[in-house]
Amino acid sequence: MRDGEFRDPQLVPVYDAECPWGPDDDFFLSLVTASLVTGSLVTDPASAGTPPARVLDLGCGTGRLTVALAAAGHPVTGVDPPGPALAAARRRPGADRVTWVEGTSASLPPAAFDVAVLTSHVAQVFVTDDEWARTLADLARALGPGGRLAFDSRDPAARAWERWNPVDSRRVVRLPDGREVRAWTVVTAVHAGVVDFTHHYAFPGGEARRSSARLRFRGEAELRASVEAAGFAVERVYGGWARQPVGAGDGELVVVARRLSAPG
Repeated sequence: MRDGEFRDPQLVPVYDAECPWGPDDDFFLSLVTASLVTGSLVTDPASAGTPPARVLDLGCGTGRLTVALAAAGHPVTGVDPPGPALAAARRRPGADRVTWVEGTSASLPPAAFDVAVLTSHVAQVFVTDDEWARTLADLARALGPGGRLAFDSRDPAARAWERWNPVDSRRVVRLPDGREVRAWTVVTAVHAGVVDFTHHYAFPGGEARRSSARLRFRGEAELRASVEAAGFAVERVYGGWARQPVGAGDGELVVVARRLSAPG
């Protein structure tokens, strides 16, 4: 199954167990809190009197960060295609504080948000240049003047996919009910910045599941050019969750940009 971690009810709990709160969530939560300070990001937004931000979490998945943003006092909209992942998000404690939307960036209302985030490498799901350009254009339309956009994408220079093999990727995922699921990943193709791979899952009792996916790895220059072409000014590109320089962090490209004006 394609993207089974979000479409297969049996794999959604595995994804949640394997992807708990981490430093990436800390980064985006702090960035959103600081995002409305004019002209820069600050380390103490409370002392600066920052008001709550109208937040869009595009590709919110099972809503781990989405509900945390709402708990911090922000009006939050989580958008994801309909399916088991979004159903799980709606069941999270605190989910009633979030506006959940079944859909894609194409259905976003204009000038409705102050901050938009795409986390957990959702930006890499848009494989073709046209898909990515349309998504960025939708986000530019959905953000008000000066609105902030932040997203993460794996740095192709780190060649993360080379570790997606049955040896290096083998892991055991413990589910909340105590069951242990054995998992590993196999890359099936690499071409022109696009990586195809399959996650394998072995459940107790011998039941097996597979989830295939395709991701685009864009370098810093390509990301900057695409974001700027959509009407944003790139403010920062970090290499990791502690705001390290590119190439000196966690193998990430964490982009923070500001909308300059309405496209067109």
